[in-house]
Amino acid sequence: MGDQRTVVVGVDGTTTSSITVDLAVAEAVRRSARLLIVHVWPGRYRGRFRPGRTGGDLVEGRQLLAGAARRAAAIAPGLVVDTALRTGVAAESLAECSAEAGLIVIGHRDAKLGRSDWGTTARLLARTSASPLLVHRGHAGMPGPIVVGVSGRPAEPALGYAFVQAALSGADLVAVRAWQRPPERRDRHPLPVVGDLERRVAAESLIAALAGWSRRLPQVSAEPLVVPDLDVPYTLDRASRRGRLLIAGTGGRGELTDLLRGPAARTGAHERRCPVLLVPPHWQVELAADPVPA
Repeated sequence: MGDQRTVVVGVDGTTTSSITVDLAVAEAVRRSARLLIVHVWPGRYRGRFRPGRTGGDLVEGRQLLAGAARRAAAIAPGLVVDTALRTGVAAESLAECSAEAGLIVIGHRDAKLGRSDWGTTARLLARTSASPLLVHRGHAGMPGPIVVGVSGRPAEPALGYAFVQAALSGADLVAVRAWQRPPERRDRHPLPVVGDLERRVAAESLIAALAGWSRRLPQVSAEPLVVPDLDVPYTLDRASRRGRLLIAGTGGRGELTDLLRGPAARTGAHERRCPVLLVPPHWQVELAADPVPA
């Protein structure tokens, strides 16, 4: 661990755990990485209804890890698979693992709870994970493009990470940036949407950022998409339903991450949404291929 060559997946025994393991296996194989399967007891919940006994539950935890390891080995026989049973709070334990991992993979809140937000573990990891965090939200392996939300910060790791993922998977890339309405319009009725200057500035900076990465990974087909701030929730929702992966950066003001992990438009809507990958602001992007001279 520590060289971006370990993929860590958290399992908790819910109905989506096996699908989350499948996604983590695919990521580990694609990256030629080791897979570490982690179960944390007592897990996410430490309230007054926490079970008093631990012996039997630890046995069940070991059985859960063994089953997940067998599943991973059956999918990818040559994959190096290790397991770890930890105690404490799931988000804290997985955050510790993230300090020496290349990727953390977890599942969305269990669908049977009838909730569309991410759940405690995913919300906390979105803020504390030191490595990129991949959240499975119901669908994986869809044929659409990779979509990355760009904030315009210099040398944004999320954009470089999206280029590398597109190169690895052979997918097209769509880079989305929002432009802010003029200050004098933000407290007024949203229509008509005006701000030609703001839109041009956002478009020019996005195109320049794409050009820099396109020189390094010319095999990636990248399309810029500039939308007004009012259209960001709708754009992300459509990208979640039609894309294969949605990437965003953490840090900054966090509006984009908050939109991604907030409640969906209706209960159960996450069942049809692609995974979300969140990239920390100081993550060092490794190229999928040797840089191409400018």
